[in-house]
Amino acid sequence: MGDILQPWHLIVLAVVAFLLFGAKRLPELGKGLGEGLKGFREGIRGITDPLPPAQPTQQQSATAAPAPQPAQIEHKQG
Repeated sequence: MGDILQPWHLIVLAVVAFLLFGAKRLPELGKGLGEGLKGFREGIRGITDPLPPAQPTQQQSATAAPAPQPAQIEHKQG
């Protein structure tokens, strides 16, 4: 059977793709395929890599009061 990706096979595939989709559509298809592969790789990387430790955000509004801690909350018993 041999190697599937021989130069003549690639040339025939390119000609068939050109005939089916035309010159205008091929760059759009290539771009879409590239973006899809990039998203797929990022998704796989997110599954296999552990999450980095969360870093506290330092952008807080000057007018916003900090949230009360659980020990500071008073419970009224009635």
